[in-house]
Amino acid sequence: MAGHSKWANIKHKKAKVDAKRGKVFTKLSKDIILAAKLGGGDPAANARLKTAVEKAKAANIPNDNIKRAIMKGTGQLDGTNAAELMYEGYGPGGVAIMVDIITDNRNRTAGEIRHILAKNGGNLGESGCVAWIFERKGLLFIEKENIGILEDELVMLALECGAEDIKVEDDRYEIYTTPDNLETVLKQLTAQNIQSIEAEITMAPQNTVKLQGVEAEKMIKILEILAEHDDVNNVYANCDISD
Repeated sequence: MAGHSKWANIKHKKAKVDAKRGKVFTKLSKDIILAAKLGGGDPAANARLKTAVEKAKAANIPNDNIKRAIMKGTGQLDGTNAAELMYEGYGPGGVAIMVDIITDNRNRTAGEIRHILAKNGGNLGESGCVAWIFERKGLLFIEKENIGILEDELVMLALECGAEDIKVEDDRYEIYTTPDNLETVLKQLTAQNIQSIEAEITMAPQNTVKLQGVEAEKMIKILEILAEHDDVNNVYANCDISD
């Protein structure tokens, strides 16, 4: 996996801050609607919906809001024509960027993403221009202060459960799995009383671009602005920026 990345830390910490804001309700509701639209309204039979619902509950979204979002996705309530898209482009230093979008207005969103990149030293590319750099992975975040066991024990346990790789960061562990094995590893770790686990499907870069100084500052600015956009569900980049 990629080396230590300041963006990975910013993204994870920012998600916690955003969870306290009303803005995150809209993003998580969109994710629930789309998941239900694509895979049905039963979380037990729709892994993506289950993950979306768990994230919504963790962000304290009321159960009634979650139910309405599911019903919109399944067509039981008037909903939205939301579609999921992946935009690809470049940032300073040739960094590859992938932007996971959920939007009901493709033309508007494409124009706004193109403007954000161009204004900050990047550019929007053609479909497939950087996708080959990334690989879909399951990712688990575990807060260090809540694991209740030694680090070596956690590493061994995660590998025994089927994890592919483990990264140790300042305040958390990042455990990578195949996408299909994410839920299995999550269930097994939870059964071992490992707490504070967050799970998601991510796009992990297979190689990275080291950035320093002005280029690093510009790159972080681009990623932060993209993450603030209402239609952006996730942002992935292969930059490696040290603290």
